[in-house]
Amino acid sequence: MKTLQQFTSVHACVHNHFSQERHLISRDLYRPRRSAALTEWKSLVT
Repeated sequence: MKTLQQFTSVHACVHNHFSQERHLISRDLYRPRRSAALTEWKSLVT
């Protein structure tokens, strides 16, 4: 149960970082935001 709670905590942070409400914004705005989020994620992981 403890590991499940740890997983969901980490998953929530990652999901919130990448969830950009794609259906609410244009592709021209979505792509740069997605790229920025991925770049930031890579810098945090390495």
